[in-house]
Amino acid sequence: MRFQITTLLITVALTAASFYQAPYPNELWLQHMPTVVLLVALAASSIWFRISKVSFLCIVAFLWLHILGARWIYSFVPYDDWSCFLLGQSASEHFGWQRNHYDRMVHLASGLLVVPPASEVLQRWGGMRPLGAAMMAIAVVLAIGAVYEILEWQIAVAFSPQQAEAYNGQQGDVWDPQKDLALAWIGAAISAGLVFRKSYDRPTSKAFPSG
Repeated sequence: MRFQITTLLITVALTAASFYQAPYPNELWLQHMPTVVLLVALAASSIWFRISKVSFLCIVAFLWLHILGARWIYSFVPYDDWSCFLLGQSASEHFGWQRNHYDRMVHLASGLLVVPPASEVLQRWGGMRPLGAAMMAIAVVLAIGAVYEILEWQIAVAFSPQQAEAYNGQQGDVWDPQKDLALAWIGAAISAGLVFRKSYDRPTSKAFPSG
């Protein structure tokens, strides 16, 4: 439990640090609304659900990816600068990208990282078998993604076009929501296959050893 509390405090500190000399301070508050929800979910999963360390770290990894993206409102995460510094060539130049794809990477990661904790909760407290839990975990990922896209739509309606674009980060792609959900589904399908293979016909306590 000490590990979980320490990691949770580090995550809160990283969230606070993301406000230091933030390049987009006005939009950052809006970006961190999901951060608050995820922090509450992380604390609840640790205190009440007592999820395994693997599932806990999956949620933490996704949170850290989101915190990083939020600082640069996703559309301006300078991964090209980082790849130039580390590898001598920008990722966009190497892959021929015409837009910032950090948001797409995080949507893919959401599928990969949300399935393990969702599947564990469904097996431990929902009484589901491994296959059913894995399939339902994919549905959970898609449901969360769909709710998030609806939230983005409501923001686009309620705020000015500039504010909506800064938050939604479509970067001129009208198919952005569909592509985001497709990547989340791909990540979830891959993760579900790995989780199912690990937990098939094994006690949940062994498939997901508690931390």
